[in-house]
Amino acid sequence: STLGGNILYLTDMVDKRTMEKYEREAKEAGRESWYLSWALDTNQEERAKGKTVECGRAFFETAKRRYTILDAPGHKTFVPSMLGGAAQADIGVLVISARKGEFETGFERGGQTREHAFLAKTAGVRRLIIAINKMDDPTVNWDKARYDDIVGKLTPFLRQAGYYKADAIFMPISGFTGAGVKDRVKANVCPWYSGPSLLEQLDEQKNIDRKINGPLRIPISEKFSEMGTVISGKIDSGHIKVNQKVMIMPERRITDVVAVYGENENEEPMAVCGDNVRVKLRNVDERDVRSGFVLTDVKNPCHVTRAFEAQLQILDAESIITAGFRSVMHLHTAVEEVIIGKLVHKLNKKLQKSKLPPPFVKTGEACIARIEVGNTVCAEKFADFPQLGRFTLRDK
Repeated sequence: STLGGNILYLTDMVDKRTMEKYEREAKEAGRESWYLSWALDTNQEERAKGKTVECGRAFFETAKRRYTILDAPGHKTFVPSMLGGAAQADIGVLVISARKGEFETGFERGGQTREHAFLAKTAGVRRLIIAINKMDDPTVNWDKARYDDIVGKLTPFLRQAGYYKADAIFMPISGFTGAGVKDRVKANVCPWYSGPSLLEQLDEQKNIDRKINGPLRIPISEKFSEMGTVISGKIDSGHIKVNQKVMIMPERRITDVVAVYGENENEEPMAVCGDNVRVKLRNVDERDVRSGFVLTDVKNPCHVTRAFEAQLQILDAESIITAGFRSVMHLHTAVEEVIIGKLVHKLNKKLQKSKLPPPFVKTGEACIARIEVGNTVCAEKFADFPQLGRFTLRDK
């Protein structure tokens, strides 16, 4: 949150007067060093504890692009909120503390660094920028040996999580001072790193191929009432415009788009795949909409189901997994309790199917399983709509 808050300040999305107000309030609360994070941690619980609870949202612009920040919680208690943010992200910034003791705590077995890297991959985050933060800390002081040690430990682990060299970019920064965030780290501060800053690195990323003319798909992440029902979410496919007829799935409720709002809160005539939007709907009661529903085309709505077969990769299980295993499924913005009804096939490393169903699977193995859901959910084949066809199962 401190890094995100400083990005907003450095890109002039939060003015100096507002930051001075946060700094004054943080000092009065005895939380002087937390003031930058208050730009994204807006509720009192987050400010009091110094922990992000919900997935904060803001936007900023560089000379080349407009970005949405999804400030995901780092604490293990709030992993569901982190998954909700990761499911909407195109690229992830994994913030690692270089401070002595903090990196070790996060990286040891059971630490959140490991879980977040795995979950980001399963949520569809294709590329990671690993920001080695707090390099200005007195225990580090921009020490190259400390940076190299962290990179050396993280690289093989990230490869195991599915992030190979081209998909994992390392850089040293200080989220608090802003060194290496917008402007490059000065040579007299860090003589051994001459690479791009964080924002420069983001600007250099390749454009993602978007399905702008595909069927409309907007998984609903939030809803609220504002002179009518307003939903928010990321457009995963297609485009949306004012006065368009849309369908809310799985309820099959047809409604009209009254207004479309962009990240800057202004009304827009339309928005396209990749945009994070708020959409005001006509004659829809807020109580009839919830997170996990999907706004879709009327003529080409998304599929709904209460049971499906899927390929599972067992990343971390405390014991063996058998038919009857209960867990919580995170599918785009939906969170539902599920049961593994049947293990259909075990898969080898070449993804070839076993002839007989396996009695169990364990960590490191893959299988095809039948998933049974307590409620009707919106889902698609992974080949057609990757973000609506991938999910994470958690039993914690």
